[in-house]
Amino acid sequence: MNLNQGMNLSKTWSKPEILPMRKRSEVIDKVIRERLDVILPIAMREQGIDMWLIICQEDDLDPVYKTMIPMDTWCPILQMLIFYDNGDEIELINLSFTDTKDYYKKPWAGRVHHREQWQMIGPIIEERDPKRIGINIGSIQWTAGGLTHNLYKQLVAAIPEKYVERLESAEPCATRWLATLTDTEIELYEHVVETAHNIIVECYSNSSITPGVTTIRDLIWRYWQICADNGLTVAFNPYFGLFREESAKKKYGDDDTIQHGDYIRCDVGIEYLGLITDHQEWCYIRKPGETDAPEWAKKLMEKGNKLQDCFMAEFKQGLTGDELLANILKRARGEGLPNPKIYSHSLGHLLHEPGPLIGLPWEQENNEGRGDVKLEYNYAFTMELSVEDTVPEWDAPSFRLALEQDVVYTKDGCRPIDGRQTKFHLV
Repeated sequence: MNLNQGMNLSKTWSKPEILPMRKRSEVIDKVIRERLDVILPIAMREQGIDMWLIICQEDDLDPVYKTMIPMDTWCPILQMLIFYDNGDEIELINLSFTDTKDYYKKPWAGRVHHREQWQMIGPIIEERDPKRIGINIGSIQWTAGGLTHNLYKQLVAAIPEKYVERLESAEPCATRWLATLTDTEIELYEHVVETAHNIIVECYSNSSITPGVTTIRDLIWRYWQICADNGLTVAFNPYFGLFREESAKKKYGDDDTIQHGDYIRCDVGIEYLGLITDHQEWCYIRKPGETDAPEWAKKLMEKGNKLQDCFMAEFKQGLTGDELLANILKRARGEGLPNPKIYSHSLGHLLHEPGPLIGLPWEQENNEGRGDVKLEYNYAFTMELSVEDTVPEWDAPSFRLALEQDVVYTKDGCRPIDGRQTKFHLV
């Protein structure tokens, strides 16, 4: 993909080609089977654990667990997934009521009280005699801490003492499993991000915004409704922010009705096919007679794009989040970019975490723990960053332009998943 090629912001809105629910289930089924076959052995063997236990309860599912089961299933009462590396392959066991198709072996018929699950888990472990048993009690990544205190106590009571002593945090395993995408998922991601971009285009159009009439709150509900109408889930509360000059603020007060000369920045995302998007894009509401955004704004967008170039150029396998942060900022400052900030997080099956954290808005040097995670191939990120410059034409001390696009890092380097914004949306 040409990194200098922006999205076609002039394209007209057409309903995204969203997959019907049955087809979504088929796609997710294929993805999970491939992940269990390809990603799971990597995750377990890099950490060196023989067995990984994922235990959770109905309506309080472990974040990792949710990425390991079919879309079209129900998870009643107590859930137990057991993964055992016998040296040749990873044995997959489902010890619960839940129908996981033929992904897993199912040694329990599930027709008696769930206390039987606790009675069976001990012998299953003893028979395999694992030396290191991973459980989800991570202290850094929230996604790796899904085992509740109550279930931990029940597990300890159900297994022989010598195996209790072998329990340890599976946090690196959970991190690797969640952060790594298969090639199939990367291909799917292009469709998912394109869909997300199309929704933004519709929101930043004359069919959604009438200056002097449409409010920011209207725009938020517009975004949400488009998602609902297409069977999509918002990844988080949609945000649209209004940026206007001081003179306009004095004229319109706190009224959030969109006016000519306003700038709008969104922060929005969807969840679709088990993948998350996260975008921040800008729209300019032209004044009468204008055909484009002001030159100063376009130049600031160019500087933001150059910071994105710096970001992608510094991705190298094995670097930590903090190392990436330092290298990106060094390159950006060397190129004279104004007040660059990087606050990027990995993206994919979840919105925040579990891969390398590359800065926070309030911390641009050291992010102990999350910033120590190393970059691996097939990790996706939200390339979230900003530049800030003084603008004589803008009656305020400065203007910070924040941009956010989804990228993926493979052996071919870091690239946008579906282009990036290089021009303002115009209304």
